[in-house]
Amino acid sequence: MAAAVTFHTVDPTSTVAAAAMAAYFAELDDRFPDGFDAGEQSTKDAELLSAPTGAFVVVLPEGRPDAPAVACGGVQTITADIRYAEIKRMWVDLDWRGIGLGTRLLRHLESVAAGLGHHVVRLDTNDTLVEAVRMYRRAGYREIERYNDNPYARHFFEKQIFLSV
Repeated sequence: MAAAVTFHTVDPTSTVAAAAMAAYFAELDDRFPDGFDAGEQSTKDAELLSAPTGAFVVVLPEGRPDAPAVACGGVQTITADIRYAEIKRMWVDLDWRGIGLGTRLLRHLESVAAGLGHHVVRLDTNDTLVEAVRMYRRAGYREIERYNDNPYARHFFEKQIFLSV
């Protein structure tokens, strides 16, 4: 049974977005063997995950607009010709895992990327996040060579989301 949630595109500096990203960064810090240093990521995200070339999405329990986000993720443009988008900061609260919410969020972010004019979505992840690696493969992402300098990334994926005619 699908979780009753709503998807909202928000300013990445909003309170709800900042709280979701703080939870995401805290989980990475807990799970990565040597920890995770978010550094200036929030500042960069504020620029890259904002309109007109990006978006940040929070997922809220349906009917509870003041509740904390149970998931989040962003889309940013990574090439000047807007062909390529990158999905960033994808996270689902531990209590909301195992019910397909991550897959629903991934599809939603792909739709957001297509709406921004992107043809291909890329993403990266760390091998510690085995659930994410499995989900991306199941969703049709194929592994590619490293495309960025993210020091935490060990897997790089790509998926075509729009066929031009």
